[in-house]
Amino acid sequence: MRLTPILAALAAIAWVVALAINTRSKADLAFSPPGEALRERSIGSTEGLSTELRRAFHAGAAFDPIEAPGPSDWLAGQREPGQTYDQFIRTPRNRPDGARDTIYLQPLGLFDADERYPTLEQMTEYARAFFAMEVERLPTLPLGAVGETSREHGGRRQWLTGDLLEGLAERVPADAYCVLAITMADLYPDPAWNYVFGMASLRERVGVFSFARHDPAFYLGGRKPGWEALMLERNCKVLTHEIGHMFAITHCIYFQCLMNGSNHLAESDSKPLHLCPCCLRKLHRSVGFDPGARYAKLAGFLSANGLAEQGRWFAERSKVVDAD
Repeated sequence: MRLTPILAALAAIAWVVALAINTRSKADLAFSPPGEALRERSIGSTEGLSTELRRAFHAGAAFDPIEAPGPSDWLAGQREPGQTYDQFIRTPRNRPDGARDTIYLQPLGLFDADERYPTLEQMTEYARAFFAMEVERLPTLPLGAVGETSREHGGRRQWLTGDLLEGLAERVPADAYCVLAITMADLYPDPAWNYVFGMASLRERVGVFSFARHDPAFYLGGRKPGWEALMLERNCKVLTHEIGHMFAITHCIYFQCLMNGSNHLAESDSKPLHLCPCCLRKLHRSVGFDPGARYAKLAGFLSANGLAEQGRWFAERSKVVDAD
């Protein structure tokens, strides 16, 4: 049976970041940002942890609380119950082990060779630093070799995510923790939808997301000075957000966090590259890593690739976590 996007969402615990038409009442979906006590509770007790881990998971001034959504933002139209750390550890989930310990990136379709986009090497390096795991890049495949269904929409060719996910599920390497496909092609999850940024299936351990709408050239305003760094930041966000779902980390409703849901590009741009203390602790539970060393590696990558301000944030967190 071929998986439709809706069946994939229901049967495979898929997460979607997309524009959608919501017909439920505003009262039913009203979101109130959690207060300080609830934010602290989301992290869980850190009693018994090392000094470094208590610092890493402390909700200090470096982590801003989530704000009330605007009219078109994700939480204005989606009911998100939230996921505390204690809830996370009780959730059935995949974990890296000796047999499945590699994240694979699967390029789909053409990636221009003129360095217009962040390179595949950059994406691989960043994912290695972020997840503190082995990340490998698979040989590029034509979109038609993975999915069969596409359409013309708004003058552009778009590919159906459900088909792509099913095709990817048939190609998962034996040692893969997950496979995430990346493409410059535009995507859609259902004929009724205009487009989707990305989609992932936890059960099948596969996901796909598009860089197409991250490029300012996609829009009427076009590229302006600094567009390369902007596109790199956007790609890094969506890459790590989607892989984050592979660890059963759901959308964050407690802090300004990489794992916040996004309904449009401006909302995504407003979110940080980093995980909040709650989501960082979830990833640490799944992978295990030295938080200070991880922050330092991310700082080095960002500073070397035109994102100096973001790099300084990570460098400061490394100092705080590893302070004498």
